[in-house]
Amino acid sequence: MKVFLSADMEGTCGIVSWPETERTTPFDYSPAQKQMTREVAAACRGALSAGAAEVLVKDAHDSARNIDPAGLPRGIRMNRSWSGDPLSMMSGLNQEKFDAVFFTGYHAWAGCPGNPLSHTMNGRNNHVFLNGTLCSEFLINSYTAGYYGVPVALLTGDKALCDFAKTLIPAITTVPVNEGRGGSVTSLHPDEAVERIEAAAKEAVAKAAQCVVPMPEHFHMEIDFVKHHVAYSKSFYPGATLKDDKFVCFDSDDWYEVLRFCHFVLSDG
Repeated sequence: MKVFLSADMEGTCGIVSWPETERTTPFDYSPAQKQMTREVAAACRGALSAGAAEVLVKDAHDSARNIDPAGLPRGIRMNRSWSGDPLSMMSGLNQEKFDAVFFTGYHAWAGCPGNPLSHTMNGRNNHVFLNGTLCSEFLINSYTAGYYGVPVALLTGDKALCDFAKTLIPAITTVPVNEGRGGSVTSLHPDEAVERIEAAAKEAVAKAAQCVVPMPEHFHMEIDFVKHHVAYSKSFYPGATLKDDKFVCFDSDDWYEVLRFCHFVLSDG
């Protein structure tokens, strides 16, 4: 078995502020970066001890240079920085065969009260809707996994997101480490988060085949941009339409075309 692990940061245990997620503020960032590494390492250890032959870790936050590879167990490979392809946080998933996808450190969607740092890809949008559902990075990346036929077996991060994940993939194993309220977060002890994640990863490997992602037949995405002039500019993407000054819409039956739209319209690139 081979596992693909996509690691974000804002859903890491205890994180509550932007400076904790940014390399430019090392006093805040350093402890959070270490906890992110510990949680990824725990998921890797759990997968390997449960029989996975290999784990490919995609650092998927900001610079994509956050995880300390020396803090991870042998038997893993690392994908750092950004390739520039539409798979983004899932880059590399399409390059070889994987049997399960893990997500660690994932956060709630733009507009959700489940995390003070809730967002979808960046802060340029108020909300992103996918087939009428408020859309998270987890949802986008789960559909990418489903597109390539890989089950999504593990999610760690915000409680609100873990609750949503169970409605999409009932058999998924989740580890909620944070619960947001207003501008605050109540979290597990960091060591307990690590222990729960390692145990959950073992369980997730065993249940991976049950965690198939249900793929819609058609995709309709709407992005509610903060600034009208950004929406206007992005609306010139082929096939996109502008609605109500700040909404850019896109339709396709092909998920990869939605990813391409996200790459050029939703993402920072």
